[in-house]
Amino acid sequence: MPKESGRKVVATNRKVRHDYEILDTYEAGIALMGTEVKSLREGHANMGDAFCTFYGDELWMEQTNIPEYSQGSWTNHSSRRRRKLLLHRSELIKISQKIRESGFTVVPLQLYFLDGRVKVEIGVARGKKEYDKRQSLREAQDKREAQRVLRARNRR
Repeated sequence: MPKESGRKVVATNRKVRHDYEILDTYEAGIALMGTEVKSLREGHANMGDAFCTFYGDELWMEQTNIPEYSQGSWTNHSSRRRRKLLLHRSELIKISQKIRESGFTVVPLQLYFLDGRVKVEIGVARGKKEYDKRQSLREAQDKREAQRVLRARNRR
């Protein structure tokens, strides 16, 4: 029985939802060093520039900033090192076939603990055009305004 249960989000890549249209999502494990896990348990991580690439037939996550553990010693990790993602072979084949098509990429969406283990939610995505981004913002704004009107009507 794990010490923790449930899902505790450590970092979210919010910029990705604005810049990309997410088509498929996968949950992947991640190969980490001990000091990286300790730093994540303190809630330190930044996924602002993160992306995923294939090297050979393995998927790796790059540019995720997990700062050094404050109590660490010479065994501390490099903060922006490349980290291997752990997926089933069939999932890796599906993802690699999808990104061979033009315009698709793999981006990390969230970094979280699930029952005490670190997981990464990754998505196969297609880049949005500038007018798609404006349309998405307009739809979100219209939805907020409609909610505001409904809330005001229910208060009376």
